[in-house]
Amino acid sequence: MANAATVQPEWLLVDAENEVLGRLASKVAMLVRGKHKTTFTPHVNCGDHVVVINADKVRLTGDKMSYKEYQRFSGHPGGRTVEIAKDLKVRKPEAMLEIAVRGMLPKNRLGRRLFNNLHVVAGTTHKHEAQKPRKFDLNTIK
Repeated sequence: MANAATVQPEWLLVDAENEVLGRLASKVAMLVRGKHKTTFTPHVNCGDHVVVINADKVRLTGDKMSYKEYQRFSGHPGGRTVEIAKDLKVRKPEAMLEIAVRGMLPKNRLGRRLFNNLHVVAGTTHKHEAQKPRKFDLNTIK
């Protein structure tokens, strides 16, 4: 079993260009959670830091770009805001992938810590070059 002292997190670089949103999110969530490792322990943050580039080039299948809704709530009466996927992609392109991955992580303290290991960028340049992320091919995992 892994614990906080024995975990060695890596930095992985994933290219999201022309990837389907849900399929990409499930694989990224598995990397962030650490389920691809042989030392996976469910109650320990044993995942890797994942940098996803080209999040603005992710695609949705079918006609979801025009009818998939994302909603948020301000906390005030009548503060519900609904936004269509194509409008959210224009306003904040990395949010679609972040929302999808967050929904696939545990809903507890560990899940909130794991989400900090995800770094999504709309373009090809990112600020994590100093960590020397290793390019990761998503087709190597199922």
